[in-house]
Order: sequence, then structure tokens, then C-alpha cells
Amino acid sequence: QVHLVESGGGLVQAGDSLRLSCAASVRTLGTYAMGWFRQAPGKEREFVAAFSRSGDSSKLVDSVQGRFTISRDNANTMYLQMNSLKPEDTAIYYCAAANPWRAGRGSFLQGRSDYDYWGQGTQVTVSS
Repeated sequence: QVHLVESGGGLVQAGDSLRLSCAASVRTLGTYAMGWFRQAPGKEREFVAAFSRSGDSSKLVDSVQGRFTISRDNANTMYLQMNSLKPEDTAIYYCAAANPWRAGRGSFLQGRSDYDYWGQGTQVTVSS
């Protein structure tokens, strides 16, 4: 069982930056593929970014390329650095972890059903 806790959300203006953190209750590097998703009001939860199990590979959705960066430490914390925020980035941001059998060490997962553990989410609101 993996317990995930997100933090770092808030209310900012367009163009500002935020850094989200996701702290896991266990060491995740090398074992769990990790991902960030977001859900805007009235919309489906969508993929934002992901790390492979090995931590060597990462992927960002096209809409945040060049503005967001995903990173992780050597233990149990993953980050989402969000720059040049736009009002359309407003959403609840969730981190997620996938059990080791879901993917190879170098693969990253983009589907909601690929992940087994979810945090409670952190609200990001970007005003225009």
C-alpha cells in the first residue's frame, strides 16, 4: 500500500509559478511508476506528466510542454514545477503511483486506470 500526499497548490495570477510536491509513504524510485493528473470542473481527469519506474524517463502532455517540469528526488518525493501558468491550468492536481507489474522499468503510464494509488489532490487556481 502506498499513501500519497500532494501539496503546493494555491491561487495565483496568470504568468506566475507554482511547485507541487507529492510525498509517498514508501520509497518509489525504482519500484513504482509515478504520474501527475489534473481535473478541471466538469471535465474528466487528464494526464499531465509521468515518470517511469526507473526514474530515467519522463513525459509531459503537449499542452504543458515548455512550461511544466517533472522531477523526483532519490527517495519518495515527486515534483511538478509549473511556470507561465494559464487560467486553463486551473484544476485539482493529483499524483498517482502504479504497482511494479503495470509497466517495465523504462515505461511510463498515461491512463488513469494504469495507476493503483492516488493522493487526495491539491487545488491550483489561476486567475486572469
